Formats: sequence, C-alpha cells, structure tokens
Amino acid sequence: MNALTEDELITALEKALPEIAEGHQAGATAWNPHDWVPWDLGRNFSFLGGEDWDPSQATISDEARAGVLALLLTKDNLPSYHRVLAKHFPAFSDWRQLVGVWTAEDNRHAIVLRDYLVVTRAIDPVDAEERRRIHVTAGYRQHEAAVAELAPMDVLALMAVHENQCVGYLDKLTGAVTDDVFSQILAKIAADDAQQAKTFGAFLAAGLVADQEACILAVDRALARLATEPIGYDIADFDAERALIAGYETDATRAAIAATLADQLKLDTVQELSETADSARRRILSLAGR
Repeated sequence: MNALTEDELITALEKALPEIAEGHQAGATAWNPHDWVPWDLGRNFSFLGGEDWDPSQATISDEARAGVLALLLTKDNLPSYHRVLAKHFPAFSDWRQLVGVWTAEDNRHAIVLRDYLVVTRAIDPVDAEERRRIHVTAGYRQHEAAVAELAPMDVLALMAVHENQCVGYLDKLTGAVTDDVFSQILAKIAADDAQQAKTFGAFLAAGLVADQEACILAVDRALARLATEPIGYDIADFDAERALIAGYETDATRAAIAATLADQLKLDTVQELSETADSARRRILSLAGR
C-alpha cells in the first residue's frame, strides 16, 4: 500500500470521527471542579485583609508538592497542547468533536488542582502562579521546528502516549497524598485521562487501517520520547523537585504504556510492513516486554 498524503490521511481519519466521538461521549463522565474544592477551609490573603501564605501552612509533603506542581504546570500548558492538536485537526471544523471536547475536559484539571491547592494552602500560591506564567509563556513545542516535524499521526501518537503517561503518573502521585479529598480529585483526573487515552488510541487504530506504516512509525517516535520527556521535564528551575519524583516514571511505566498501545493496535498481528516500519513495530513490542 502506498503512503497517503497528509490530506488523504486526515480524510480517512475523518470517516472514523463520528463513531469515535460517540464512543468517547459514552465513556466520559461529566463533573464540576467546584464540587471537589473544600471551600470552607479557605480564607483571604493579605490583599483582602487576611494572611499571606507561609511555609508552616503547607499541608502536603515535599514529594507531593513536587508531584502536583509538575502535574499542575503540565495541565496549565493546555493552550500549547491545543495548538499542537489543531495543527492538523482544527477546532473550527468537525474535528471540534476531538479537539474541542478534549480541551474542555482537560481544562477542568488545572482548575480543580489550583483551587484545591490555594484554598487549602497546600503549597505557596505565589510560587505556583509565577511558575505558571513562566511555563505557559514558554509553552509546549511552541517553536517552529518542534511543531513542523509533527505529521498527523505523530500528533495523535504523541497525545495517546501523553494521556497514558498521565494516568501512570497520577497513580504514583496518589501514593504520596494523604488527604482523601485530594486523592479523589486525582482519581477524577486520572479517569478523564484514561478515557482520553482510549480515544486517542482509537484514532491511532483508525490510522493503522488507513496507513499502517505511518501509524507504527509515529507510535515508535512518541514512545521514544518518554525516556527524555517525563512529566515536568520542561519546567524551569525544577531540578530539586524532579529529583523527588524521579521514580514516578521508570522502565516499567514506559513498558506499560507501550503494552497498552500494542494491545490497542494489535501490533503482534500486523504484517506486510517495510523493513523500517517492521523494525519500529518490533521496538514497540520489545519495549512492551513482548
């Protein structure tokens, strides 16, 4: 089978869009960020006559602080991820069923995390805000070369890997959290990310049918980035925090992501590949422990 042009591939994917969007809607759960914030614990800061935060008010461990900051700032970078998705799948088209819905769902995560952390004074809100401003200004892949290299299947593979990555990360972070409400918030986010991972995986499966070589090569490239792009890898002045969560992403977590995608795409049965694509397929299966 000849490789499809980008336009031909996107047209092929569009045929699967209604069914996948319907499946996502059926599997997704609506929830309101404000419902999960213990507002009765809140009080004013000095700007409104109250008391500013000081370290004695911190309610979580150093590890949990590092873990939730990395997660929060990653979720804060939603505009960048939206732009990466919209490069090939513009939200002003029928692709809003993917891009628009994903953006609206994922936006809840930064909202509920920041509201909870500020209200409970779990971490320094000024530090978190300064880091947000710096991180979102820098953006994720907001350089021409970093975005230009992403073909349609690369974008979908990147997002499928990223969402699976977040699920595993949240599992580790939950282990460092002692507050029941906070744990439930992380569980809500993890459930969203798991459903989103499944949806992006469904688009990869549709891409495999349309152009199996492009799909497999894209998944291989996305998985290869895991070793150098853990959650929080691109946060400035974060070395001490990264050291505290270094064990959150390991060979085992990367293998689990590869196994999930290998199963979704049934890679062990894919045949008639070029030598390059088959080498990529075998690398994915090897990473998955197959």
